[in-house]
Amino acid sequence: MDNPDQLRDQLLAEIGDAADLDALERVRVEALGRSGRITGLMKALGQAAPEERRERGQALNALKDAVAAAIETRKAALEDAALDARLAVESVDVTLPVRPEAEGRIHPISQTIDEMVAIFCEMGFSVAEGPHIETDFNNFTALNIPPEHPARQEHDTFYLPEKEDGSRLVLRTHTSPVQIRTMIDMAPPIRIIVPGRTFRADYDATHSPMFHQIEGLVVDETTHMGHLKGCLIDFCAAFFGVDDLPTRFRPSFFPFTEPSAEMDIGCTREGGGLTIGAGADWLEILGCGMVHPKVLENCGIDPARYQGFAFGLGIERAAMLKYGIPDLRTFYESDLRWLKHYGFVPLDVPTVAGGL
Repeated sequence: MDNPDQLRDQLLAEIGDAADLDALERVRVEALGRSGRITGLMKALGQAAPEERRERGQALNALKDAVAAAIETRKAALEDAALDARLAVESVDVTLPVRPEAEGRIHPISQTIDEMVAIFCEMGFSVAEGPHIETDFNNFTALNIPPEHPARQEHDTFYLPEKEDGSRLVLRTHTSPVQIRTMIDMAPPIRIIVPGRTFRADYDATHSPMFHQIEGLVVDETTHMGHLKGCLIDFCAAFFGVDDLPTRFRPSFFPFTEPSAEMDIGCTREGGGLTIGAGADWLEILGCGMVHPKVLENCGIDPARYQGFAFGLGIERAAMLKYGIPDLRTFYESDLRWLKHYGFVPLDVPTVAGGL
């Protein structure tokens, strides 16, 4: 069997003589590989006499550690030398112009929000905002949503841990709590829109646990259902860019409005696609109605003197319809290829004045 001391001197000399990383790797394999010399000596320990095995084992372990440490030290030195050699022959001409970079893109959600806000602001609305975490009163009770309503159930709503008094905060399920906050803090007349994030426990091709809504609220002494219809008809025509857009309002039910309605817009599905405008089909686009007297009363507004209307629609769904995006989940996948295809160049954004 090889003498560990002699083998160490021989291997350390070969390591020191290695001129590059490839040569050093060959030395490592020869010494420490599966069929290496040190590995062979370790395997042969079983043939040694018991009284020699412990002493020789300690010597071989020391040899192995010394060779491995020497290889790492030599490797670091060779890598530094290779980098120095590369830097000596490579250079960067800092006078060259920068490489052209592709323009960024505005996300379709941001674009859609900007378009909607622009349209409603030209109608005299102002933008209101509120927190994502809400109280049960603002999110449900003040909106006349009863305790047994499905929206209050655990499988539909994200609740925060219970507080000491037994109450729980909630991730807002709609932007309506901002309407409540506005009516509590501001005396009529009120004319606001509320764009923002909302949260519900749902996820598929047309639903996301986090999504965006825009809602509107008008409260004064004279507003009636005709104003609501005119406002929404003008908005949909401007947003979809169809002057003679067919619309209809169907009776519906929401706890916070009375009467309530669903608004449909005309469309056609000929050829397997969807085209907004004149056609034989209808597409539901939003919910609306006159603010329920109990909601006004819950906010400290006299329902005998004031009335108003409210509406709400999903921003992602509107963007999908307008820009032909088939799957809601792709809005949140952070795929630059998708954004390059569906995004908007910042300096070429359509405006209300220029025609949406």
